[in-house]
Amino acid sequence: MADLKGVKVAILVTDGFEQVELTEPRKALDQAGAETRIVSPKHEKVRGWKFTEWGDDLQVDVPLERARAEDFDSLLLPGGMMNPDKLRMEPRAVDFVNAFFRDEKPVAAICHGSWTIIEAGAARGRRIASWPSLKTDLRNAGAEWVDEEVVVDGNLVTSRKPQDIPAFNRELIGCFSRAPRQAA
Repeated sequence: MADLKGVKVAILVTDGFEQVELTEPRKALDQAGAETRIVSPKHEKVRGWKFTEWGDDLQVDVPLERARAEDFDSLLLPGGMMNPDKLRMEPRAVDFVNAFFRDEKPVAAICHGSWTIIEAGAARGRRIASWPSLKTDLRNAGAEWVDEEVVVDGNLVTSRKPQDIPAFNRELIGCFSRAPRQAA
């Protein structure tokens, strides 16, 4: 497994994130030595979604209003339908995501997480795997949508669904390990 010691990863979510799409990648990142932080427009806790019902509350580490992309090396965007739909309507969230792309830092998104990438204007010209219902949105944003377990396009790693998490974790750890550790 790649060594992520010293890599600071922002996990951007709000209520309604697909819980397993945050907890399993976070566990893999933490085990590889990364420092993960939940960033959210919410101030104290965010609530997950477990496939068909509300899930667990997780502690917010950094409120979005205080988060600075330059303090992180990489970004993880879990899916769930509600979470990215809310985030893409939040200008600070869109600006936060855009900063990672502008600075060419690694980003990983699963399921509906790509909605926020579209809103940040970072989908054009990329190959992106996502939940099938985003196919038209991604194509309209200038991306090539693909129905694959995991896709690595430069500094972007994407997957379709929770069943893809093992492949997603493998590729996001590889991608994040190659990133410069430049965060203060």
